[in-house]
Amino acid sequence: MSQYREGSTSSLTSLVTGAILGAAGLAWWLFSEAERRQKTRKQRAMLYAPRMQDGSEALETSSPKLKTETSEQLEERVEQLNAAIADVRKQLEDLGARN
Repeated sequence: MSQYREGSTSSLTSLVTGAILGAAGLAWWLFSEAERRQKTRKQRAMLYAPRMQDGSEALETSSPKLKTETSEQLEERVEQLNAAIADVRKQLEDLGARN
């Protein structure tokens, strides 16, 4: 009878140990999934953040250099800025697509 109790005790110990390890593994997996989703949510929020669509903010500065530029120069500069913004946006989208 003593051998039967030793066997059931070791089985119970194995069962409890397995349950604890399983719970720890599940908790770790849930935590890592939540962290991954939060990271993805932040990246998507950055992609869809409000963006400067025109160069009107550049005109509001009090720099003397901007006051002496012609309208054509400003338009060219705005186009360059918009192209740079589009490049950065594409890089962010590509980065988001990889993850």
